[in-house]
Amino acid sequence: MFSGALLLLLLLAAGCVKCEQLTQPASVTVQPGQRLTITCQVSYSVSSYWTNWIRQPEGKGLEWIGMKYSSTSYYKDSLKNKFSIDLDSSTNTATLNGQNMQPGDSAVYYCARRDTVRDNNCGVVQKPLPLFTANTERSSSSILLQYSLWLIVSD
Repeated sequence: MFSGALLLLLLLAAGCVKCEQLTQPASVTVQPGQRLTITCQVSYSVSSYWTNWIRQPEGKGLEWIGMKYSSTSYYKDSLKNKFSIDLDSSTNTATLNGQNMQPGDSAVYYCARRDTVRDNNCGVVQKPLPLFTANTERSSSSILLQYSLWLIVSD
């Protein structure tokens, strides 16, 4: 696994075609059974790109939750009844809503923009954590993972 500093250096060395900024709160704690709302403020137009939500439980790999563009959305089958994504084009915000959150849902949650151009070498503008770019082979486009949020579900 790459360290954050190394990833930031790799991204900066790659150059930047167009950089976007996504901002989330640093952390959220909810009680088991409660609803979750995480809002991601972005610098791009949410009406022009797919916005994804991804999570990573501690010690595990990335798990794609879903993505939305305009009125079209897709979700991982096992999570489609747990999460929903709302977009507000007037404020350029993407909101992840979760229901009946449980300790197993504790993870780092990422909002991410899916680019329509495969070879977009845009470095990330980070506040506060440098992350990385992942490629999705199925759709042959890239996803910029730009901000992280810790969610802890506990009593």
